[in-house]
Order: sequence, then C-alpha cells, then structure tokens
Amino acid sequence: MKYVEKHPMIMIVIGVIGISLSSIFVKYSTAPSAVTAAYRLLWTVLLMTPVVIGKKEVRTELVHVDRKSLLLSALSGLFLAIHFAVWFESLKHTSVASSTTIVCTEVIWVSLGFCLFMKGKLSKKAVATIAVAFVGSALIACADASMSEAHLYGDILALIAAVAVAVYMLIGRAVRKGVSTTVYTYMVYVVCAATLLIMCLVQGQGMFDYGISAVIVGLLLAIFSTILGHSIFSWCLKFFSPSFVSASKLCEPVVAAVFAGFLFNELPKLLQVIGGVLIIGAVFYYSRIEKNE
Repeated sequence: MKYVEKHPMIMIVIGVIGISLSSIFVKYSTAPSAVTAAYRLLWTVLLMTPVVIGKKEVRTELVHVDRKSLLLSALSGLFLAIHFAVWFESLKHTSVASSTTIVCTEVIWVSLGFCLFMKGKLSKKAVATIAVAFVGSALIACADASMSEAHLYGDILALIAAVAVAVYMLIGRAVRKGVSTTVYTYMVYVVCAATLLIMCLVQGQGMFDYGISAVIVGLLLAIFSTILGHSIFSWCLKFFSPSFVSASKLCEPVVAAVFAGFLFNELPKLLQVIGGVLIIGAVFYYSRIEKNE
C-alpha cells in the first residue's frame, strides 16, 4: 500500500480500466437490463455492509440520519436506479463508444440543473462549451441514425441515463453537506437496489431466470466498476485535485471503445469519432472553467 501511495497514478489507471469495463460486462450479460443492474447493486450493498456495520462511527451516523436527508437519499437512489437500468438498456441498442460518450455529458446536465434549481450561474464560456457538447451528441446521433433506428434509440436512452445520473449528483451535493460519503452512498445503493428489484418484479423478470451468468456479471460490475472504479477515484482525491480526477474519467469512452473494438468488432465511424472528440473536449474544458470560477 505504501508503494501505491508513492505512485498514485497506478490507482488512476486501475480506476479508468475499472469504469471502462462496465459497458463491456453489460454487453456480455444475457439478462434484461434491470436484472443486470439489480445484481450489480445487490452485490455492491452486500460488499459495503460489513464496512458500514463494522465501524461504530458509521453505524451510529446511519442510525441518526435526519428525515430530510433520508428522503433525499431515497430520491437519489431512485434516479440512480433509472440511470443504471436505462444506460444498460442503451448498450443493447447502440455501440459502446456512442453510449459511454453520451453518458459523459452528465457534467453538463449537472451544471444546467445547478443553474435552474439551485440558483447557480453559467458564464458565457460555459454556455458555449455546453453548445459544443450538444453538437458532438448530434453528430453521434446522425452517425448512428444512418446505421439503424435502434442505434439512435440507444443514443436517446444514453442521454436519458446522463440526465438521471445528473439528478443523482445534484441531490448528493445537497445531502453530503451534513452526511458522510459512506453513509450517503450506502443509503442510496440500498434504495437503488430495492428500486431495481421492484422494476424486475413489475416487468415480470425473475432474478433467477437467466442462469449464473447474470449473477457473475453483476459481481464483476460491483467489484471492477464500483469498488475498483468509482471508489478508487474517491480515494485518489487524497493525492490529486478534483479537476484532474474528473478529467481522468473522460478516458472511459476511449478505453471502452478500444475494448469494444477488439471484443465486439465495433469500429466507430468518422462522425462518431468527431462527435466523441467534441464531447470529451467540451467536458474537459468545462471542468477547467469550473475550477477557475
């Protein structure tokens, strides 16, 4: 561990690979999207529970969470469940490159939501950056629409997933002012898992109807994409600035596209590449603007 702390870039690389594998694992799942997502969250909750119960201060805080924070966390968990279910479904209809790139626009939607609902302000540079990101999304949509309506449908689902996770992030910004990260994420994940189970029940999808592969994919998503992905990025904040950590996440569409190219022979078209570059560049530049404001 001391070696890793001296060379924290190792963890950045592991984190990027972890989140990039998320879309790849989902592609391999033969179960419906809600089932795959439910297994991911159930495994995540199962793996987090010993930590929450084992630490007295965390356990005490969880028991004494106020009603407002509890309700907001539940609402956050609902939107996170929508994000996972819709994004996983998106990957069944469009390419990994298109879906992951469009989902990366969550930062843009967080900013718009912050302005509309939290009385925030956007500079002219930020507005221009958002416009560029939309142009990039439109180019990807045009490229996918030329292939099939299914691809365009997948792009729309990815956009909805980006908006849903942006709402989750905005609620988290409000709740985490008085609640620790561990307690907040645990409450959110529990509600998210319960919501996904209800989705499966309503759609008539049994959790045990799709063989062991769905269970394994869910476990891999929990370990690599959640624990060795997002959790590692949280750890890296001790060694790097938030803007650098956020920027490093933008490597996900690129790395995921490389994996998809080798594994599924998904080679992006020129318009997809140009659109992806515009989106990633816009989000990166926006993170720089946000840091300086």
